[in-house]
Amino acid sequence: MEFKTWFIEKANIVDEYLGQIIETKEVPQKIVYEAMNYSLLSGGKRLRPILLLSAYELFKDELKEAIPFACAMEMIHTYSLIHDDLPAMDNDDYRRGRLSNHKKFGEATAILAGDGLLNKAFEIGLAAAINLNNQNAIKALKIIAGSSGTEGMIGGQVIDIDGEVKISTIEELKYMYSLKTGAIIKSSVTAGATLAGASQEEIKALEIYAEKIGIAFQIEDDILDITSTQEKLGKAIGSDAANNKITYITFKSIDEARKDVVDFTEEAIKSLSVFGNKAKYLIELAKYLTNRER
Repeated sequence: MEFKTWFIEKANIVDEYLGQIIETKEVPQKIVYEAMNYSLLSGGKRLRPILLLSAYELFKDELKEAIPFACAMEMIHTYSLIHDDLPAMDNDDYRRGRLSNHKKFGEATAILAGDGLLNKAFEIGLAAAINLNNQNAIKALKIIAGSSGTEGMIGGQVIDIDGEVKISTIEELKYMYSLKTGAIIKSSVTAGATLAGASQEEIKALEIYAEKIGIAFQIEDDILDITSTQEKLGKAIGSDAANNKITYITFKSIDEARKDVVDFTEEAIKSLSVFGNKAKYLIELAKYLTNRER
């Protein structure tokens, strides 16, 4: 199967499941369900759930038991985007080509919609783990929880908020990226492998892969914030500079940054050699992530 066909197939699996999770009920709190679905079903690359499914697929063919965990990752990612766009954070008016959640529903509802998605992610993850009744499912959920907390995504966001004061070297910036962006990319891969019963050696190889594509992905984001257009990116460009944010381009030229993206991607691909041809889609994913327009 060609990579594009494979990718679309996986994205459709995720979209179908996500479309069934949050039912808009005729209840007094109906607005929060609408706000949750507004962001959750607005498209997006579905990168994190596809990474989880891809890692799982290295070891098992049947994806059914992995789908709830993959969709939980997308719900956590979506909640983080809703909160990132808030005036207290990045203050962005657009996301994926349309009004950001707080511009559509107001700040209070957007905050609660993000909270609702985070809680719902663990509701469906725990329900799936109970149904499977095995330790690998519980371990996978623990990996996901840790990556979205203060030692992961939230911790990275805290550093990013105070970046002007705290970040003074490129290594400090990479550390922030490893938490804010890289942590849930890494946990998507390692949770998928753990759920499928991968060995520690296999998980270590996948950790290296995920760490490398995580940093390459964020560097590419920094480049696109300067070189892309709002139509392609689906949100305002130049927002990093407008907010005086420290990015990779603070320390390196665009050409140097692009070379680093290539180098990190090659290192990621090299780490997958232990899996042979079974890793072909993970290899293509790494290339796709660092040659994108949005």
